[in-house]
Amino acid sequence: MEKNTIEGRNPVFEALVSDAPIEKIFISETAHGSQISKIIAEAKHRGVMYKSVSADRIDEIAETQSNQGVVALVSQVSYCTLSDILDLAEQKGEKPFIIICDEITDPHNLGAIIRTANAAGVHGVVIPKNRAVGVNAVVFKTSAGAAAHTLVAKVGNLSQAINELKDRGVWITGADMSGTEMYKEDLTGAIAVVVGSEGKGISKKIRENCDFLVSIPMVGQINSLNASVAASVIMYEVLRQRR
Repeated sequence: MEKNTIEGRNPVFEALVSDAPIEKIFISETAHGSQISKIIAEAKHRGVMYKSVSADRIDEIAETQSNQGVVALVSQVSYCTLSDILDLAEQKGEKPFIIICDEITDPHNLGAIIRTANAAGVHGVVIPKNRAVGVNAVVFKTSAGAAAHTLVAKVGNLSQAINELKDRGVWITGADMSGTEMYKEDLTGAIAVVVGSEGKGISKKIRENCDFLVSIPMVGQINSLNASVAASVIMYEVLRQRR
């Protein structure tokens, strides 16, 4: 768990709706519109304190430049467990679909991955405790509020987490240029997709722990995609095959 801010009109509203542990909401005196009215109404409904402050005060509190005049202070961001993710899949009557982020350090990439994961029906995202970004203000903003609705597990040892998922019947596939084209692999079962860091890709130890590797066909002059784009392409291939 870590201290946090949630910034931006839609992320703050989505956090309210998801009953995130918000301590107080600060709204700029210059911020107006229907979304601001919705935030105030939802805050009143849920008994969350809100305060109108100057635009300068908002800039002091905010961690990003794209706060849109709204900042929520969150006491703690709660991470889930692997069991929570698997339980959600069982409750939905679906085979587990998980994204594992191997040392993703760019919060924009993690936020984009969480946003797509939510849209593609992923049951949860797994991130490592060390050498990786956590769910912070930038992640919330980039995810367009999806971080408030998507289970995220933060684990101390990614290899152990992968082995635990294997023991519980989940196949582990890594996104790697050396893998088989994703269209040629069966991705319809219980699956966790590992996405590597922006620069190095999947670490050697994690790659060796994968059951198989999949690649995205590249036919242009560029032979790689950034982490969030690669994850999105593979997530939607899993969704396509499942449908």
